[in-house]
Amino acid sequence: MNVDSVAKKRTRVRIGVLGLISFATMLNYVDRAVMGVAAPAITKELAVSPEMMGLLFSAFSWTYALAQVPGGVVLDKLGTRLTYALSLGFWSLFTLFHGLATNVAALFGCRLGLGIAEAPCFPTNSRVLSTWFPQTERARANSVYAVGQYVGLAFFSPVLFWIVSSFGWRALFFIFGIAGILFAFGWHAAYREPGQSPRVNQAELDYIEAGGGLEHSGNSVSFSWANVGKLFSQRQILGASIGQFCGNSTLVFFLTWFPTYLTTERGMDWLSSGVFAVMPYIAASVGVLLGGALSDKLIEKTGSANIGRKLPIVGGLLLASTIILANYVDENRLVILILSIAFFGQGMVNLGWTLISDVAPKPMIGLTGGVFNFCANLAGIITPIVVGVVVGATGSFYGALAYIGVLALVGAAAYIFIVGEVKRVEI
Repeated sequence: MNVDSVAKKRTRVRIGVLGLISFATMLNYVDRAVMGVAAPAITKELAVSPEMMGLLFSAFSWTYALAQVPGGVVLDKLGTRLTYALSLGFWSLFTLFHGLATNVAALFGCRLGLGIAEAPCFPTNSRVLSTWFPQTERARANSVYAVGQYVGLAFFSPVLFWIVSSFGWRALFFIFGIAGILFAFGWHAAYREPGQSPRVNQAELDYIEAGGGLEHSGNSVSFSWANVGKLFSQRQILGASIGQFCGNSTLVFFLTWFPTYLTTERGMDWLSSGVFAVMPYIAASVGVLLGGALSDKLIEKTGSANIGRKLPIVGGLLLASTIILANYVDENRLVILILSIAFFGQGMVNLGWTLISDVAPKPMIGLTGGVFNFCANLAGIITPIVVGVVVGATGSFYGALAYIGVLALVGAAAYIFIVGEVKRVEI
């Protein structure tokens, strides 16, 4: 009775903190995705070829992937509150600068700057969860902010297309750049560490601490190429990294070339494209949530991490491979249905982050996450270029969708045949 009484009095400040990082993550993905919405208009105004547009899409991931480790170093030195505020402010500033660009070189520089500035976002999200949430709540909290990647695009897509059709593509970057800069100040004003928050009570602090929150254990192993080699020598990490690269390629297609595909390949006008574009993102949001819930339920029922973690991921990758079928249908509504099924499957692949945390060697959890994220973001470098080259050479997305679908099948094979047993790696 006494325990229940204490629990009722416990504050829930951590829920508000989760809301802050969920909104920041939503902005993060919208800011990197508005280039895809603006691409058809940019192509006409600045005479950008498909090959060059592929390079522009890819440029973001060049610096984003390379800045993952430096971003973690900045986080360790400056702390969560200041790091996120600076990251938000600078990535929003680079978003705004896109609207001022008058040539391809300027856009290219903006994409590179955006990648550097956004790099600390996910390491900081992980830090926030580890300090504000007990271990028993972190998986659910992770799914909440992760689904923001897709929900934001789902709800904003019609608005984004309407803005371009009404005010031009530059307005997109001005609006979201200014919004992000304002939120950076809001974050800095609102966020505090658990022990510094004036709104959290002792009961909530005790609850978080009892579940392993509040303190940072730090990495006992620093970055080195030798350690990276040791990680890749482990089949669980190698297989999961290959699978994540393949699954992330589907996500990258939807963040970059999808609007262009709808307007050029399928002949949809701006506003109808905006409405249609909502459906795959909603499907992906459901896939993220369902994948996590299904995984927990399977482990609860079977006691097997192999079944609970790998089955939803492999199923998601197989669903993602169905994107190839869009090449063989003419009805636009059926195309959207196929793409929604494929993106739903990709949402389930987000569970790969849970699997990698299950297998990462304890002294190298941070390094393993960095290596895994680097491999995942290689898709952001390679996929837009491949799609651009294919579309430029053939004048069609037929080969591009085939490329995305085949990669999904490769990812499924990696999880089935390479990953092996889902267990903690010892090095």
